[in-house]
Amino acid sequence: MLKSFIKTTLGAIAIILIATGCAYTQNSVNSKQDSNLQIENRKVQVTKEYLKVAQDKQLHVTTQRTLEGTIDSLATQIMRNTKIPTNKPVLFTSFVRLDNLKKTTEFGRVISESLINELSNRGFNVIEFRGQLNVSIDEDGEYFISRDISKLKEKIPNTYVVVGTYSRQFGKIVLNARVVDNISGRIISSSRAIYQHNKRNDCVIFKDCKPPRTVKIIKEKK
Repeated sequence: MLKSFIKTTLGAIAIILIATGCAYTQNSVNSKQDSNLQIENRKVQVTKEYLKVAQDKQLHVTTQRTLEGTIDSLATQIMRNTKIPTNKPVLFTSFVRLDNLKKTTEFGRVISESLINELSNRGFNVIEFRGQLNVSIDEDGEYFISRDISKLKEKIPNTYVVVGTYSRQFGKIVLNARVVDNISGRIISSSRAIYQHNKRNDCVIFKDCKPPRTVKIIKEKK
């Protein structure tokens, strides 16, 4: 009788222990799943915040509706995105076409010249490497800046170089600028801006409109 009671009791205890163990294991699994779910949810929420910031930047910083605003946006971003504070000299190159890095236009030169003004006034150590060895004079005026390589210095100090590209798209022009270490190629700062001009044809901006069609007038033969 006693043996039977002990056997029954031990069996009941074993069942309880097994059930408790299963419940503990299940709770551990559920707890781990909850923890993983919370981690993934935090990632999603952080990503959503990043996207909100990106959208706000797109609306109020990157996209501009005037050329002046576009240039100011590029300059401001370069100043804000600088990774290494430095007084190292900086020289500027003309903005070039994205599809042809050896081609520029008056538009590309205007952007570059305007950035020289903006960044120089904001403290960048800008150097003018196009200065001649002498000032040249003729009947029309006096000149110091030149693109004649024979009149310029053969070498310039170790510098950072500002390079930029532009891409013509329907109703807008996308511009990208970078400050590059000319020795290592490291990008010191960068910026992007969209000039939203909303013109059906930007040939007026780039001065490459096709000439108007002409009709030749002749005397009709009878």
